[in-house]
Amino acid sequence: MGTYKQDRAAEDIKRELAAIIRELKDPRLSEHLISISRAEVSGDLSYVKAYVSAIEGIDVAKQATKALTNASGLIRREVSKRLRLRKAPELKFIADDSIEYGMNIAKKLEGLVEDSSEND
Repeated sequence: MGTYKQDRAAEDIKRELAAIIRELKDPRLSEHLISISRAEVSGDLSYVKAYVSAIEGIDVAKQATKALTNASGLIRREVSKRLRLRKAPELKFIADDSIEYGMNIAKKLEGLVEDSSEND
């Protein structure tokens, strides 16, 4: 848990990264539903770890992180420009399977609800 300034900056960067990803023309990104699940910002706001997740699974998320890493210079400049940051933070993209994990839990819960309704 960071300070208020770190948390606010992380949410702002997460929001802007999601908007920038939607605007990129890379087919590795535009063909799939890619999401930034969370962003962690260092204390001096110079480093950002962005966790990338995809509904299709971890393999698609890994492809997306490669594409985002290749475009990190452009993304870094856009984030700095849009948020009017003094120093553009260095971006590190990490593949995350949290969306896929959440969908599996939702399916299991739906199965439990269906089983309980059949027993009544």
